[in-house]
Amino acid sequence: MSINLLEMKNVVIEAEIDGEWRPIVNGLSLALEKGEIVGLIGESGAGKSTLGLAALGYTKPGCRIVSGSIKFDGLELTTLPEKQLRNLRGNRVSYVAQSAAAAFNPAHRLLEQFLESPVQHGKMNRTEAKAKGRSLYRQLDLPDPDSIGERFPHQVSGGQLQRAMTAMAMGCEPEIVVFDEPTTALDVTTQIEVLAAIKEAVRARGVSAIYITHDLAVVAQLADRIMVLRYGNLVEEGDARRLLAHPTEDYTKRLLSVRSLREDKTLQQVESQILAVDNVVARYPSATEYVLEDISIGVEQGKTVAVVGESGSGKSTLARVITGLLPPQSGSVTFKGESLSAALGDRSKDALRSIQMIYQMPDIALNPRQRVREIIGRPLEFYLAMTGQKKMDRTVELLEQIELPESFVDRFPNQLSGGEKQRICIARALAAEPDLIICDEVTSALDQLVAEGILELLQSLQNRLQLSYLFITHDLATVKAIADDIVVMYKGRIVEQGGKDQILAPPHEPYTELLLSSVPEMDPDWLDQLMDRRAQGLAPTPDKVN
Repeated sequence: MSINLLEMKNVVIEAEIDGEWRPIVNGLSLALEKGEIVGLIGESGAGKSTLGLAALGYTKPGCRIVSGSIKFDGLELTTLPEKQLRNLRGNRVSYVAQSAAAAFNPAHRLLEQFLESPVQHGKMNRTEAKAKGRSLYRQLDLPDPDSIGERFPHQVSGGQLQRAMTAMAMGCEPEIVVFDEPTTALDVTTQIEVLAAIKEAVRARGVSAIYITHDLAVVAQLADRIMVLRYGNLVEEGDARRLLAHPTEDYTKRLLSVRSLREDKTLQQVESQILAVDNVVARYPSATEYVLEDISIGVEQGKTVAVVGESGSGKSTLARVITGLLPPQSGSVTFKGESLSAALGDRSKDALRSIQMIYQMPDIALNPRQRVREIIGRPLEFYLAMTGQKKMDRTVELLEQIELPESFVDRFPNQLSGGEKQRICIARALAAEPDLIICDEVTSALDQLVAEGILELLQSLQNRLQLSYLFITHDLATVKAIADDIVVMYKGRIVEQGGKDQILAPPHEPYTELLLSSVPEMDPDWLDQLMDRRAQGLAPTPDKVN
């Protein structure tokens, strides 16, 4: 008979929203056996992270557990004194956050931060803890495991920091680890390395885990059992293999179908080049090394060119050069047959209007003090001299184009969901009546279903308005859905470029093959098989790509 290490029964959690307490977890139950991994899946607002934190007897400020039972190894966490809870957290039950950068203290070295938990909990002395940390760094495949702990958080990559945080969570040999979307912020190649490291570490120690994500293909690689959540309710639950092969609920089927987003492109009759980047070389003012070298690309009217590559490949820098935010050292940018001034301040208003940009993080891109009518209205007034009722009417039309009601004109950004904020960013770009829109990782901060809606909207707008897109992303699933042409970048250079069918069909350049092989599939055996192929030299690895 199996023994449940964790039992959560009929848990109700409320959050204070607009001065009222409202349920965000509605009577959920979760059982976790020793050595078992349960995946929590669902879009933003499903209650995944709230339920995962409750497994530690914890709620975020502004939330409270109002009823139900949470038992860890027979201990009732809802009534356990705070001192005893502190003795459990980070010791027998630990947590790995989504953003490692926010979780680490930037003023302290990695190993010093690792030591804190095992030493404070009396598990080992500093010397023993240092040896433990280095051992975990080695197991999690961190480079230079004996010395990397002497670095500060800003001196390692995002993927390395995520693994260092996993090591920190496992320092006290916990019985349960809660992983809260630990790979969401990582590019596709780094994600695979981190997933493989987590899986190996969990397996080696027989740790129980709750793995939280919005990506079923990711959770498929780790989970024994999957719970699908929506709006704080359980949609369905079952063995991972069975649920992935035979989902019963429509919502789960939608989550499974997102990765097969159908391309719905209207063929354009006119094929004229609207943007040409020729032999661009660029570096940042304080840098000695070039960020871009010999970059040449073209974008045709009504077409989408996807620029793909991992973080640091130069994708966003290319966007800065095209928009005039970073003057190149050499080379040129031509738009609609006319050479663009290198610096933003030297460009005409019409040139500024014709090229618009949609940014990765809508929370940062939108002024929190402005209503939607002001956000969309500003480019209407600046570029097109619209005022008064004419400006208001056009604002409403733009809201209709992005499939939001007129009532949104008086909302502030904090009254919008992540997907709604990104739609407002799209409307703001459309307000200038541009010919080219640069989309810089516009779906990376969104859950899958919301991202699908944004991609479908962008495609619909392109079909109707003959817009051209330069689509910067590291998500190959997105590329397959929206691109006409693909440019693959690596370390500031173009590895290869061409039509989508050409680039996605074998044979591939080694780096392109690495990107394509790193896209998780809806198969629980996929990650193990990939790592086996890499070990045998049958699939490319990051360290073998030049």
